[in-house]
Amino acid sequence: MSELPAQPPAAPRLADVVAALDALWPPERAEQWDAVGTVCGDPDAPVRRVLFAVDPVQGIADEALRLGADLIVTHHPLYLRGTTTVAAGTFKGRVVHTLIKHDIALHVAHTNADTADPGVSDALAGALDLRVLRPLVPDPTDPAGRRGLGRICALDRPAALRDFAARVAHRLPATAQGIRVAGDPDALVRTVAVSGGSGDSLFDQVRAAGVDAFVTADLRHHPVSEATQHSALGLVDAAHWATEWPWCEQAAAQLDEISDRHGWDLRVHVSKTVTDPWSAHHSSGAPN
Repeated sequence: MSELPAQPPAAPRLADVVAALDALWPPERAEQWDAVGTVCGDPDAPVRRVLFAVDPVQGIADEALRLGADLIVTHHPLYLRGTTTVAAGTFKGRVVHTLIKHDIALHVAHTNADTADPGVSDALAGALDLRVLRPLVPDPTDPAGRRGLGRICALDRPAALRDFAARVAHRLPATAQGIRVAGDPDALVRTVAVSGGSGDSLFDQVRAAGVDAFVTADLRHHPVSEATQHSALGLVDAAHWATEWPWCEQAAAQLDEISDRHGWDLRVHVSKTVTDPWSAHHSSGAPN
């Protein structure tokens, strides 16, 4: 008696993929002000290709269309503060029209991915070849003490701040901004706090952690000025997009593993499109 041929892998439904994503980044762990979850898409539609990206902008929607993706997963929400229109005459409305017209779903994992285990800052630490020790701001609901905002990390070998900053510049995706540094370039760095995205609201926690340096994004003049007066903490400021892009690779690998486990006919892709809004950088002259 001949054996029955093996069944070919089947494409999962959008609802199946979303259930897997929600298990990785439960929406109830997002901040109350956040807007996470599925923005558009038919729960019963098959999903064969998924594109991960930081920003749900038109360029990413167009890339998904060229790729033949059925689902985009982004870190940043499309509508964070709500809207009264999705008219195609608005740039966000144009994204919605593109996605729905071509049956492309959109799913967002934002602050629920920031504090996950592993989360956005784990991916940032991994990109910088840092050893994660613990969360910077632990999630009090996690008895294992692994979830939370930011990460406290250690370098395998101490390095001068200037050399550590050069490592950050080399290992993160290139942007027009590049890397800015505050602090003594010769100061020795052994321990580092990292937080993907905007991080200058975390200075109190970073100082309390007693680390030598802090890698984050969107640092503003006054918080940095005050921070440098408080301590000898070295600050490494990268572009917001660059600090969060490593999460896309980490998240894609997580979904890929789930797909293999379930035997899904699913292909996962990571966008390399730079959606950082800054397009050029010119060094100013030295102060007189």
